Amino acid sequence: MHAGLMDGMRLILLVLGALMVTAVSRRLRIPAPLTLVVAGLAISQIPGVPDYQLDPNLVLYGILPPLLYSAALDSSAIQIKANTRPIGLLAVGLVLFSIGCVGPVAWWLVPGLPLSSALALAAVVAPPDAVAAVAIGRRLGLPRRVMTLLTGESLFNDATALTALRVAVAATVGTGFSLRSGLAEFVLTAVGGVVLGAVLGRVVHQVRLRLRDPRLESAVGLVVPFAAYALAEQVHSSGVLAVVVTGLYLGHHAPQAGYGTRLLDQAVWQAADTVLEAFVFALIGLQLPAVVQGVGAVGPLLIATAAVIATVVLARVVWVFPATYLPRVLWPRLRARDPAPPWQVPAVISWAGMRGVVTLAAASAIPRITNSGAPFPGRSEIIFLAFCVTVATLLLHGLTLPWVIRHLGVEGRESHQDMLAEADAVHAATQAALERLETASDGAPDSVTARLRKLAEHRSHSVWERLGRPQTELGEAPSAIYRRLRLEMLAAERETLVGLRDAGRINDEVLSRILHDLDLEEAMISRR
Repeated sequence: MHAGLMDGMRLILLVLGALMVTAVSRRLRIPAPLTLVVAGLAISQIPGVPDYQLDPNLVLYGILPPLLYSAALDSSAIQIKANTRPIGLLAVGLVLFSIGCVGPVAWWLVPGLPLSSALALAAVVAPPDAVAAVAIGRRLGLPRRVMTLLTGESLFNDATALTALRVAVAATVGTGFSLRSGLAEFVLTAVGGVVLGAVLGRVVHQVRLRLRDPRLESAVGLVVPFAAYALAEQVHSSGVLAVVVTGLYLGHHAPQAGYGTRLLDQAVWQAADTVLEAFVFALIGLQLPAVVQGVGAVGPLLIATAAVIATVVLARVVWVFPATYLPRVLWPRLRARDPAPPWQVPAVISWAGMRGVVTLAAASAIPRITNSGAPFPGRSEIIFLAFCVTVATLLLHGLTLPWVIRHLGVEGRESHQDMLAEADAVHAATQAALERLETASDGAPDSVTARLRKLAEHRSHSVWERLGRPQTELGEAPSAIYRRLRLEMLAAERETLVGLRDAGRINDEVLSRILHDLDLEEAMISRR
């Protein structure tokens, strides 16, 4: 009991420390994953700091599903479908190409490592984790399509890598392997994951629509990623694809849910992402002592480590440029429909190859013994090399990617077009609302309909004002004046309500109900 309490305290301290580092990183506008890894590496060298062992089941079943699901909910199924070809070239083609490059290098340079174990290592280090890259790209304003490609790659590439790892491990432990059976397993696993995800997404969506309770709907949503992953793995399909497809389906149909469900889901998953990402990136850095202890002598692996890291980095560059331009050379219709981007775009994509916790978890999940009872050949070396690749790519790409983006001038040009589209959409929605008001207001007092009409027109006008001349020419826009004054009024209302509660004139339940309404209004008018 005492040991369990101590383990719990260590976990709580780890999460709290990671959140503190995340808060400082955001205040300084530094990517939190990089700061967390560096902090973890530094803290792991302090005498007396307890060892934090990476449990692969915790990562693969407890952390990976909600992170993938949250990213899928926030992604555009339409944009991902429109970019199926380039995402597939990254999530499937690049992963397999990286395995084909890294495997022979590791086999040649790591002493005593058989080819099947070298391919297992290659599968482990092949999939990038775009969490840090997407965070950097969003902050620096990368074009929307680049963000879609990076996000789509990170959603689907784990499925390719984990399936390839399963095949390589099977060949090593002696359960039988052939190229034909490996390809068949890959196809069946992928198809099974996609079908299961689509079916589960539809079922969950129908269930949530019938619950009509935002808290229950969000509670069901919390269970979905774990259930989808576990169910898919149980039937030997891709848990990753099942989770991703389920999340994409539910995210695409989220507008059909109630506003309460959407608000709760957004808050819940933003908080969950913050905690999980802080935890896993801090855990990466804290693995250093255990990884070094497991491999023993590090010296003989230094050359192999440098070569594997270089191969991982260069393989992405070598693949991305031909994958970007060669299809357009071979197929004129594709070139006419989708002209080739400038070389700076694939340059940025090729430099966004940071690995993450899935790489370490997959390496740690490799079995310790084979079917013959012998130790799995090279398991400690695989874990060590996976750790080195993860840390090296996080620091190399993470620290230099902002400079690469700025130096190459790869910036999004969609902001003004987005505002025009938003203004058009709000105008169309406002006209529909006013038409509905005319047909539904029979018998309603004129003062009520006039107030509703004025509110709708104000919302439409405020969007167009943001597209007008600069504020210095026009002074403060009417919509800005409205927001500023209404926020002042809301602050006064809150102060009064808290004073009434402190004076005993209302209780906390009444205060909470009124504040909830005020918070919703402030969230609506403060979204920009």
